Amino acid sequence: MRPFKYTRASDAAAAARAVAANPDARFLAGGTNILDLMKEDVERPNELVDLTRLKLAEITTAPGGGVSIGALAKNTDTANHPLIRKNYPLLTQAIVAGASGQLRNMATNGGNLMQRTRCQYFYDTAMPCNKREPGTGCGAREGLNRIHAIFGWSEKCVATYPGDMANALYALEAQVRVRNASGRERTIPIGEFHRLPGDTPEKDNNLEHGELIVAIDLPKSNFANNYYYLKVRDRASYAFALVAVAAALEIDRDIIRQARVVMGSVAHKPWRSQEAEAALSGRPASEENFRRAAAAALAGAKPLAHNAYKVELGKRAIVRALMRAAKLI
Repeated sequence: MRPFKYTRASDAAAAARAVAANPDARFLAGGTNILDLMKEDVERPNELVDLTRLKLAEITTAPGGGVSIGALAKNTDTANHPLIRKNYPLLTQAIVAGASGQLRNMATNGGNLMQRTRCQYFYDTAMPCNKREPGTGCGAREGLNRIHAIFGWSEKCVATYPGDMANALYALEAQVRVRNASGRERTIPIGEFHRLPGDTPEKDNNLEHGELIVAIDLPKSNFANNYYYLKVRDRASYAFALVAVAAALEIDRDIIRQARVVMGSVAHKPWRSQEAEAALSGRPASEENFRRAAAAALAGAKPLAHNAYKVELGKRAIVRALMRAAKLI
């Protein structure tokens, strides 16, 4: 690990100012991703601004019946909070599916959104990677790409976003509140938070340098009764998904009034399928209709040399997640 300056922030505004003033500074919260990246020499910040003493960990009821989740709330505390377990159980399932108990005890919600890809070419500094070093090429494009994207990739990058929590947040249509160095706050719809790679794969999200996530706001949800988070992986625990599905349904007398289908580990960001949701809306909750929705969701997939299996796996995962959400199995 390279030498760096350590700064402990006294408040959110001071933290944002410190990072904004230094292009090579980064925020430090739980540290479960940034410290790994520094140890592997993938990221080389010359300053870390410690956020851990800021009062941004509360989980409270919000106006309109929603919930506001502090950016520094730990993943474990969020998943187990009574408001989340009762009103947003899909989020609880997604968080618990991620990492390990020890990591969830350290990881924060804001940091979870900011985590970087687990592409092996990104982590291997001997290999070309446009995300790590723009202009060097994409080793995975013509290399081993079994775990890589089937949606939204570009010639510059085929990496996937690895997180679980964000898949549920996309389904729940969360809003991300951020604050800049001057104290101005803005709200980013979760669907606009992460970016597709395009020509700038080094940019994971639409935050400006120095903007600090302060909270994640969840609107009132009608998905507390019919939901399921399915994570398919190579081993049963402590592994990133090959394909994940966050499924949520609002069902009235066996008819689906609204649906959410979000796939994880298939694109550079959580991949919400409007096609699947449209195929489900107004139809009975049945395996036949779920299969139609799954086919619609994967119709636009563009697999690479080694990950065509994700197309069929994605279809089956969607059907299974929807069957579980509808309580048909």
